[in-house]
Amino acid sequence: MKMKVAGTLLSLSLAASLAACGGGGSDGSQAQNSPSASAAGGEKTKITYWTIDRHDADYIKQVIETFNKNNPDIEVEMTVMADNFTQSVDIAFASNQAPDVFRTTDFVSFVKKGYLMPLDELMSSQMKDRFSKLMVAEANTFDGKTYSLPSTGQLWRLIYNKDLFAKAGLTEPPKTIAEMVDYAKKITEANKDIGAYGFAGNFKSASSAFTRIANPIMSLSGTSTIDGYNYKTGEYDFSVYKPLLEGLRQMKVDGSLLPGVESLDIDPLRAQFAAGKIGMYFNHSGEPGVYQSQFPTKINWDSALPPTIDGSRTGTVSVLAGNYIGMNKNTKHKEAAWKFMEYLYSQEVQKDYHEKGYGISIVPDVNSAAAEPSIPGIAGFLPTKYDALYSPTPVSATEAKVEGVKTGNAVIKYILEGGDATAILQDLTTRYNAGLKKAKEAGDTKAAANPGFDSAALQGSMAK
Repeated sequence: MKMKVAGTLLSLSLAASLAACGGGGSDGSQAQNSPSASAAGGEKTKITYWTIDRHDADYIKQVIETFNKNNPDIEVEMTVMADNFTQSVDIAFASNQAPDVFRTTDFVSFVKKGYLMPLDELMSSQMKDRFSKLMVAEANTFDGKTYSLPSTGQLWRLIYNKDLFAKAGLTEPPKTIAEMVDYAKKITEANKDIGAYGFAGNFKSASSAFTRIANPIMSLSGTSTIDGYNYKTGEYDFSVYKPLLEGLRQMKVDGSLLPGVESLDIDPLRAQFAAGKIGMYFNHSGEPGVYQSQFPTKINWDSALPPTIDGSRTGTVSVLAGNYIGMNKNTKHKEAAWKFMEYLYSQEVQKDYHEKGYGISIVPDVNSAAAEPSIPGIAGFLPTKYDALYSPTPVSATEAKVEGVKTGNAVIKYILEGGDATAILQDLTTRYNAGLKKAKEAGDTKAAANPGFDSAALQGSMAK
């Protein structure tokens, strides 16, 4: 099995190099002198697979080698696209050299552009049963057709330095927003001698930074709101963010935020946390792997469910999951491509993937059979009764139509400079609802009110 890693690819040169990079492609072509010829002299069916994931590339390489060995008539070739994945896929389809199987990173766009093949007729009844309760509209399905199945999810937590907590006299993570603000101040004051601060976020990426903090807190608080979008009403309502926004502003006033936080990206934040300079921040279940390999650390750290507005857990933490891989609609190797996809989605492969700590499975039969992942720090990120899958919000389609400053920039400016929180949130609500209306009229989203949505009723839906 060949594995190729592509860096940032310029669009002018990408089309010319795709044949070498991706092998066969959507037109089924194959080089005459292909190394995939079998020992008996016959041609193997060559399947090209593109992924954006680098963290598990070596492991997936081994999985594919096993698949190729057990299926001597098929050869899968994997290419890791390190950057500009969506652009690479677009150019590949435009030049008729797209991969047979690829990561569905831009799901709705890929479906609407006609890149993906519906999987419903290919799936066995057993496979449909495995995934039926996990299917999410505009993440796995579109207009009633299935294009990609779920696999792993990002479970969100408050990540904290237990050593800094102990030095500040704190014995457990905060349960409310007010406690989180108080903890940040105490940690900063108690650790001035080593230059550590209570809280940080990757504020350089304003939208990403705020959603990493707000979405876990607001969903567990039972607000039915993610990305400012209320699932019950089908409209935006940013007013629920006021206590959080004011709390983050208070951290800035107190001097509890890491200096330079406004220009901090996620990897520099991780480096500072690994060095013992940050008390708390929010992120997902990919962090344990980061602190084992990318930023090895000796600090005593842990993770916890996020605090809530008033300490009550009347909702569930929204889990980002949805899709994994899909099939090229124009592939000439449908049967072989599906055989490979079935293997990657199998309980055997997903169980091993989960146990090795490359990702947290959200598939019930995988979680029930799997042992706890071996990677240090992962235990706090495993599904609890307070974690649940949510449908995607229409925020991407909305923001494409929103006029003026987007959420991230508006709230980060308030955190750093102050202002009228109520007016800022009302302005966002007005402009985002106007953008949502335009997005619906353009057919860019089918988001609608769900009056029966009850985040509390989702409790227990993901735990073993």
